[in-house]
Amino acid sequence: MSLIIGAFTMGLILSLLSLGMLISFRMIRFMDITVDGSITLGASLAAVLISAGWNPWVATLAAMGGGFLAGAVTGLLHARFKIPELLSGILVMTALYSVNLRVMGRSNIPLLDVPSVSAAMETFIAFMSGGAEKINTLGWMISSTDLATFLTTLFICILIGTLLFRFLLTHLGTALRAAGDNAQMVLAQGLNNKTMIIFSLALANGLVALSGALLAQYQGFADVQMGIGMMVWGLASIIIGEALVGKAGLGLAITGTILGTILFRLLIAIALRWGLNPNDLKLVTALFVFAALVAPSWIATLKKKISGGSRYAQN
Repeated sequence: MSLIIGAFTMGLILSLLSLGMLISFRMIRFMDITVDGSITLGASLAAVLISAGWNPWVATLAAMGGGFLAGAVTGLLHARFKIPELLSGILVMTALYSVNLRVMGRSNIPLLDVPSVSAAMETFIAFMSGGAEKINTLGWMISSTDLATFLTTLFICILIGTLLFRFLLTHLGTALRAAGDNAQMVLAQGLNNKTMIIFSLALANGLVALSGALLAQYQGFADVQMGIGMMVWGLASIIIGEALVGKAGLGLAITGTILGTILFRLLIAIALRWGLNPNDLKLVTALFVFAALVAPSWIATLKKKISGGSRYAQN
């Protein structure tokens, strides 16, 4: 059961990364590589501030603000300085590697004996259970610490998903969604399309940094290398989510992204339990994304051939 609860918790944490990529990759159609640097920035800021005695919630919000600024820089490079979107992300991601080292002061910061955002939930569960180390949940014995982390992460994920849904239905949110498809519509609403791109990337990377801050607290450390390949994780989760619920509807897109991330993390956890070499994890992830990207066109082509063959046989 610890495998399942851990996979669900990790999936919920990384779903915030996927939601950020949903904004940049799907809504404004911007291939933002800043993600690999901003998730580490969120983790490093949270780790340093919590180690310095800051309240974990305040430190997590500060980390989210750091990601917001990183995304805004990427947007400025693209919108104001006419740098291609891919190169803009590469420049900021590269710069963030040194920034993250500066923030942490070293390559790794442990978070083993410091409070996290789930501390209050742990206290509440300990009070309700009489201090029991394991809680009977639906017939399964789960560590009180794992349960507290899961419930806290679930609360944050539901809160962020709801706020994002409500925001994207507002006038500003509608303009954000239109920025990637119809720049004229954004202008018709009295907004600047370049400004919307900058804001969208800032919001996206703010969510990514929030994911990094929670990830560092869950894993018990922040490492300068922890962001490598995270963009692929987010992309895979979005593709799985679209396969689960489709692309129709804003609420379904957000829900599908969250469910896709959880499912993808659960599949990875099962594969690791069955003997997958952790060194091959990135390779397997890349191959999975490749398969998910090309499978729809293959399936469509196969359906056309089958339907064409059926019509030929009838004639």
